[in-house]
Amino acid sequence: MSASPPGFYLRLKQRHPEFLAAVEALGEAVRASGPLDARTVHLVQLAAAAAIRSEGAVHSHVRRALDAGATAAEVQHVLISLTSTIGFPNVTAALSWSQDLLKDLDDEAK
Repeated sequence: MSASPPGFYLRLKQRHPEFLAAVEALGEAVRASGPLDARTVHLVQLAAAAAIRSEGAVHSHVRRALDAGATAAEVQHVLISLTSTIGFPNVTAALSWSQDLLKDLDDEAK
């Protein structure tokens, strides 16, 4: 997958490189601090992003989960698994946002 981050993120990184380096280092430290692999951590973070209705974070963690080896089916299953916890409207929003990236995979496969 490895789509590039959105333009806003890239501009923020250019304007505040030390800040973004610290944020990225924190993410790396979190992923390295326990027994879960990167794929699983990003799927968990995807679930949290869906729960707080953060479209940008859903995009980010779908992209990162796919890069770490998750499949489109796993991403969708994580999100639909949240229905009884965060509700159908929140899940459908997250599925819609995830489809922005998963559609790219479908288009690449054609």
